[in-house]
Amino acid sequence: MFYHVLKHVLLGPLLRLLFRPRIEGLENIPAEGAAIVAGNHLSFSDHFLMPAILKRRITFLAKAEYFTGKGPKGRLTAAFFRSAGQIPVDRSGKEAGQAAIREGLGVLAKGELLGIYPEGTRSHDGRLYKGKVGVAAMALGAGVPVIPCAMVGTFEIQPPGKVVPKIRRVTIRFGEPLDFSRYAGLEGEKAVLRAVTDEIMYAVLELSGQEYVDRYAAEVKAEEEAARKKARRAPR
Repeated sequence: MFYHVLKHVLLGPLLRLLFRPRIEGLENIPAEGAAIVAGNHLSFSDHFLMPAILKRRITFLAKAEYFTGKGPKGRLTAAFFRSAGQIPVDRSGKEAGQAAIREGLGVLAKGELLGIYPEGTRSHDGRLYKGKVGVAAMALGAGVPVIPCAMVGTFEIQPPGKVVPKIRRVTIRFGEPLDFSRYAGLEGEKAVLRAVTDEIMYAVLELSGQEYVDRYAAEVKAEEEAARKKARRAPR
């Protein structure tokens, strides 16, 4: 109930009025039945803008930290994600990843839309990073299509660290559904999962026009943070 009130009465109309999103390829979202919407992740605003323009409800796998924040902002964020029916995902290891896949498959088993960011974290520099194979495991395990999605302009309105977004028009593009039925029964094959994930990320890349980095975003972030700390400690 809260999800529909938030989308249709409280937040959705306001977002559409302020950001006037250009929507391309909305016809590629199926009117019914299970499917995965896999997109790039440039901004905290992504969590709100894409669901606001979809006719159907979409459930996202969201990082667990959104549900455990402290202070007024943290509590408000946690309340929103819980009330909107989003699913917390622990990103701390392999077992946590398997749990996320089980949660996603549960959403798909109910014939619903599942939203996922295959990069696993927000891009810190606007580039598109290598996707994690969980999206492929869910697509093959549930036997559902994957609709690639590109958020364009959300990094500019609210890059990491910026609390209040700029009011500027953004674009949301949906590509044609990707059918991976040719890989049915092969969800246990690592090479297949990698191939499927790379195909999904290439489709997102074509829609977004971003520069692609064939490395995991979390690794690059960690390296850059380590370099900054080392530079601060170095004698001048």
